[in-house]
Amino acid sequence: MPTTLAALAHLAGGELVGDGSLEISGAATLLDAQATDITFVDRSERAAALAAAPARAAVVPQGFPLESLKMAAIVAADVHQAFTTLVLHFRPPRPEQRIGISPQAIVSPSARIAEDVDVHGGATIGADVTIGAGSTVYPGARVMAGCKLGQNVKIHPNAVLYERTIVGDNSAIHANVVIGAHGFGYRMQEGVNRPAAQLGWVEIGRDCEIGACSTVDRGTYGPTIIGDGTKLDNLVMIAHNCRIGRHNIICSQVGVAGSTTTGDYVVMAGQVGVRDHVHIGERAILSAKAGVSSDVPAGAHMLGTPAIREREQKIQFAAMSKLPEMRRQLKRLQRVVDELVGAEGSAEEHDAPTKDAA
Repeated sequence: MPTTLAALAHLAGGELVGDGSLEISGAATLLDAQATDITFVDRSERAAALAAAPARAAVVPQGFPLESLKMAAIVAADVHQAFTTLVLHFRPPRPEQRIGISPQAIVSPSARIAEDVDVHGGATIGADVTIGAGSTVYPGARVMAGCKLGQNVKIHPNAVLYERTIVGDNSAIHANVVIGAHGFGYRMQEGVNRPAAQLGWVEIGRDCEIGACSTVDRGTYGPTIIGDGTKLDNLVMIAHNCRIGRHNIICSQVGVAGSTTTGDYVVMAGQVGVRDHVHIGERAILSAKAGVSSDVPAGAHMLGTPAIREREQKIQFAAMSKLPEMRRQLKRLQRVVDELVGAEGSAEEHDAPTKDAA
């Protein structure tokens, strides 16, 4: 149902600018907004794009040039939080029905499951599994023997938790994730690659999120650890024995080799590759496609392959961009040198005494 802009401003906790009686029927991004929608921009540099949008109103940040507005607006201290509130108002999430343990689920008699846990049809709960209150195991998920899930944990469809995996409170494991698979470790014995010991497990901390199709391998003898609050994007690979710190952000297609450790608040952008047995210091930032082959100091911003400090890498990139012109200059200088050497050689030959003169 349409809602007045004044009501939306109150709902979002923002300041109304313009006609509060305008009726708004939806919330959409600049690309998708229609004539009766409210949209948003999160920085002043997008004023021109907002002016061209067909939306009826917009959520804008504090300090936005209001004189550029061609529509009513809500000024918010946190644009994304305000717009999220409005999107949820127009498109509230479908409430989940509590189902308890589905008769189509396979649940071991030795599993200890809190009363308000939902286990959907097609899910499998192994022996001696513990699941805390408010948790949900969705269709097709596999929770193998000895796993321990905290409270309000969500295991999404077709995720697999190998034996003895631990997942902390309020964490989410998304579809097709594999936690606790055997690490990629082999020893050459008598001409054959034989697997190393795979006797460890995985510990996922509180408030973590493991994105779809990601993998976290078990430790060789002890745990592979994902610290509290850390978020893994889709398609991330964390190898055996890694110890990932708290509140890390690890973007899609990152690969972290075995026994690597990170401090807290580390950021790894897309397609970063980290070799084994290195340490990434607290609050370090690894830019997209960085190839890390040695320890990274705390707070460092690394770029390139092999990854070095961002400032140094940018200087190298700038020098590389000048190589074609430097090559042309070198060839011109070489021609000048050749001409000078040729001229000097001709002069020496002319001045040299002949045999007859001698």
